[in-house]
Amino acid sequence: MKIKLFFFIIFLSLNSYSQELLSGKISFLNKENKIVFLEGASVYWKDSSIGVISDKNGNYSIPFSENSNILVVKMLGFKEYSLIINDVKTYDFKLIEESNELNEVIVSKRKNTIQKSYFKTQNIVNVSSDELLKAACCNVSESFETNPSIDVSYSNAITGVKQVRMLGLESPYLLITEENIPMVRGASQVYGLSFIPGPWVESMQITKGTGSVVNGFESISGQINIELKKPVNEAPLFINVFRSGMGRNEFNFHLNKKLNPKLNTIFFVHADNNTSIHDDNSDGFLDHPTFKGFNFFNRYQYTDLEKGIVSFLGFRYMKNDKKAGEDVANLKLKRMAWVSEIKTDRFDSNFKLGYVNPRIPYRSTGFQMAYSAHNQKSFFGLRDYNIKQNSFYSSFLYNSIIGNTMNKIKTGLNFYYDDFEEIVDQAKTNYNRIDKSIGGFFEYSYDNLDDVSLVAGLRYDIHNNLGSFLTPRMHVRYQPFEKSVLRFSIGSGRKSSNIFSENQEIFSTGREIKIKNENGNFYGLNSEKALNYGLSFRQGFNLNNQDGDITIDYYVTNFENQIVVDWEKQGQLSFYNLEGKSYAKSFQIELDYSISNNINFKSAFKNYNVKKQYNSGFKQNPLTPKNRFFINIDFFSTPKNNGSQWKFDFTYNRIGKQRLPIHSDQSLFNGWSPSYTLLNSQLTRVFSENFEIYFGGENIGSYTQENPILSSENPFGMNFDSTLVYAPIIAPMLYLGIRLKL
Repeated sequence: MKIKLFFFIIFLSLNSYSQELLSGKISFLNKENKIVFLEGASVYWKDSSIGVISDKNGNYSIPFSENSNILVVKMLGFKEYSLIINDVKTYDFKLIEESNELNEVIVSKRKNTIQKSYFKTQNIVNVSSDELLKAACCNVSESFETNPSIDVSYSNAITGVKQVRMLGLESPYLLITEENIPMVRGASQVYGLSFIPGPWVESMQITKGTGSVVNGFESISGQINIELKKPVNEAPLFINVFRSGMGRNEFNFHLNKKLNPKLNTIFFVHADNNTSIHDDNSDGFLDHPTFKGFNFFNRYQYTDLEKGIVSFLGFRYMKNDKKAGEDVANLKLKRMAWVSEIKTDRFDSNFKLGYVNPRIPYRSTGFQMAYSAHNQKSFFGLRDYNIKQNSFYSSFLYNSIIGNTMNKIKTGLNFYYDDFEEIVDQAKTNYNRIDKSIGGFFEYSYDNLDDVSLVAGLRYDIHNNLGSFLTPRMHVRYQPFEKSVLRFSIGSGRKSSNIFSENQEIFSTGREIKIKNENGNFYGLNSEKALNYGLSFRQGFNLNNQDGDITIDYYVTNFENQIVVDWEKQGQLSFYNLEGKSYAKSFQIELDYSISNNINFKSAFKNYNVKKQYNSGFKQNPLTPKNRFFINIDFFSTPKNNGSQWKFDFTYNRIGKQRLPIHSDQSLFNGWSPSYTLLNSQLTRVFSENFEIYFGGENIGSYTQENPILSSENPFGMNFDSTLVYAPIIAPMLYLGIRLKL
């Protein structure tokens, strides 16, 4: 019966989903002031590989892109034209010959670096590479400081790793993909985002709530998809150099080469290190780890628009070595020092192939596969943690319509294979496991962009440890007025339990680790399963001839089963299956407004109610702020003829109180941390389109947590704990950098 159901979902349709089509004509006015249609003009979505060429009558027809709403039209000898698409209809373009372009300065409003759509069914926020430049953004884990959708905090006071949260839940409940290939999961869950250099990123798509069934069953609170830079879109040479006041050095080098008219390649090289020693709070431990790392990525892009073929092939190798712990160089210890080292090697390769029928552009197929080998060897004082993960992933997608482009369907297959080898703690206990699954999905989309659209999907998976199960998901959009949109989503998700790789901060404590074995398939525990549902309302407005909008989000995640990480007993950490209720309720109201053509204002208020049943009672999740308030102001001067301008960015974050687990060293707090404010800012001087210098600071208000490492004088005792971190440790962090394009 299970096999029959599986194939029923796969072959329910012979066709599948396609994007809505945009069409129109491309022309120009000749010297006789007559319209001449242009053949061979390139029409494509910015920051994507979706593009077409106009025919001899100037006609074009291009599928709508989920990742971009900026359409670009290019033709040799004519001025490039770009347009923000906010509706699906006919768009005709009249290009201007470069020789006829007037020599004048045109004052225009810059495109928003964070974009939302009124007509996409899912609640997706598109983050451009320009938004990432507002922060230091040495890596992706540091790229969300100016984005109210994602919360960022430190996981502990020793390794310096930043963790992200969305809708009140930690990153393991997020599906993090790289060009829709699962990337940060399993062994890479804690450090994976820090291994993706920020300058490599072209854009990111943040989906709130369960995403599409196409991307698998693991998404619970949402999805972050990272689009890397494409060879066909990049400058021949790019250099970025970064230096922080804490001794951190970063170097990025991109070399782009066109091998032939259809084949391009790009080389990415990233190197970083920090050998400086800081112990500003005088607790005997380094305020940040010393490290050195190297990251190399080579990708190829083959594009044949006439035949409708686009493919990518990529190879990546990463090596990173972090050292942390007590300041051995400056301390005169009469005992063994508590030190830590984390060595990581990772290799990735992936292949993607897409075909769009040039005559029937709403019918397409796609295939992608990826392999990764992740190897981490680490120790934390006397505790060891080593993990190897070999993974293989592949997917097949076939797209078309039912009758017309308002009724679309997509169907396909996903295959996962993960081989884990773990060695844990002083006893060097081995935990080896193989996860493998095959799943089929079917998704129907109804797109009536005038008022109502719907995406309903179902997938069926067969998993060797999770069993066989269905995953239903649905998204509904209703647009009563031009600038009003209401969205609703509901869906389930589940994930394998990787309790050690997802919670590596536990090794930087003296706590005794206990696992309540209930004969589950994951360390004796069960898998995690949850239902997520939510509403989102967006209202646009125009004030003083400037656009703005207000967005209200409310999402609820209810867990049917969850692995409880229990910090409630001092000197002990317990893992056990949930017995009772667990939920995360997230409320956010956000205001975006362009004060002028040169100033953008963004603010948000968030409230989290995240509780679960512990052995000691029903409690608020620890180290989760109940309230957050966010303000971002973005100023940029009008570019001069040579492209020079000033850019300034300021971010204010007010972090509310957080519940603290009981610890004798924090008795003065009465179980709750104080509220505090974080201030970040950056100033950029753009000298031309090819060269700029930026200077900035993080935590310039200099707020730091006192005594972040508890019982630091006795690091091998059971009360030693570096994980109860609610605020920054370093203040301020100043930095300087340059960017050069040739």
